[in-house]
Amino acid sequence: MPASNPSPSTGASSTALPLAGLRVLELGQLIAGPFAGKMLADFGAEVVKVEPPGSGDPLRKWRMLKDGTSVWWQVQSRNKRSVAIDLRCAEGQALCRQLAAEADVVIENFKPGTLEGWGLGYERLAQDNPGLVMLRISGYGQDGPYADRPGFGVIAEAMGGLRHLSGEPGRLPVRVGVSIGDTLAALHGVIGVLLALYHRKASGEAGRGQVVDVALYEAVFNCMESLLPEYSAFGAVREPAGSALPGIAPSNAYRCADGAVLIGGNGDSIYRRLMDLIGRPDLRDAPDLASNDGRARRAAELDAAIGAWTATRPLVEVLDGLTRARVPAGRIYTARDIAEDPHYRARGMIQRITTAEGYALDVPGVVPKLSATPGRLQTLAPALGSHTAQVLRELGISESAIAELVARQVIDAGPGQP
Repeated sequence: MPASNPSPSTGASSTALPLAGLRVLELGQLIAGPFAGKMLADFGAEVVKVEPPGSGDPLRKWRMLKDGTSVWWQVQSRNKRSVAIDLRCAEGQALCRQLAAEADVVIENFKPGTLEGWGLGYERLAQDNPGLVMLRISGYGQDGPYADRPGFGVIAEAMGGLRHLSGEPGRLPVRVGVSIGDTLAALHGVIGVLLALYHRKASGEAGRGQVVDVALYEAVFNCMESLLPEYSAFGAVREPAGSALPGIAPSNAYRCADGAVLIGGNGDSIYRRLMDLIGRPDLRDAPDLASNDGRARRAAELDAAIGAWTATRPLVEVLDGLTRARVPAGRIYTARDIAEDPHYRARGMIQRITTAEGYALDVPGVVPKLSATPGRLQTLAPALGSHTAQVLRELGISESAIAELVARQVIDAGPGQP
């Protein structure tokens, strides 16, 4: 069933999608692997998601449920087909090998060695499909002394250096608020898949596939900016700084009379306009504050001056003044703010769908935005096993064989299927 009322920014339905014809077999579950699958599916890849019969991907029951299914599932699994196969039995593994033989990409995020134990490791699958690209996402990577450890995104965020920097100085580090480690790994995985596919194409018809090995902690670490070089050069261990941006000033969150505002006044000309706005020509014209290195040394003083100005004014007035002064600033958005913001809607970032269960739901739009071949919402998140019979028929498996596999609980053919 197509998504209802797609925004024009998602592209006309007749527009060719950039990954049309790319066949992806998604064996992962929960967040990192399936998020990578979602990104590819949003841009036209044919993603077949393999789930365990009976229970399906655990994400179906994570966080808030409506009509028995997580609303998160409606986002994470859109544009995919669901095939329910028991990968723990030999017959299910044989079916999976058949699917992999027809795929361009396999995505998995199990503990290293799991697929090998099922006869589904890369070396085995590549025997039948030498051009296969396999994305493997795990906590610590496919080798190294920690490879056998179980790993979740929250642990990777700690090992990658992010958790230590989150929160207020002198207090226990806090979680970012979303599963950012998993998402960063997924995005790195998508980049790796596209690089591997580009290499395969550039190598010609005989081009071989390869493994894309993404470790959750490495994806986090890759985004840690100057954390390691600062320690290497100066022995400096960056510490949590709350809402401030250490070494870059002024940039912080400030209290208003009825809320809070984020202000990024750290560009040299922006800083001067900000000081004009708050009525501090003395700070505007101080020679040592003309560039960032001097402002960073007096960051606390600048924050106090800005905070004194914002504290007596309502947020709307503060934002209006900052906008007119061309100083980057913004309110701290909640889900309600996002849902009501006209810019989100104008950019097609809030899409209204009608789920398979029949209720209306707002979901995030598709990014990044391509001018000629934009991604789009094409199909809704599937019921468990709803495409099993269809996909197996495409492999040439007969109706009687499908019925027998259902009877032996090797597969689940989904609601209303034989």
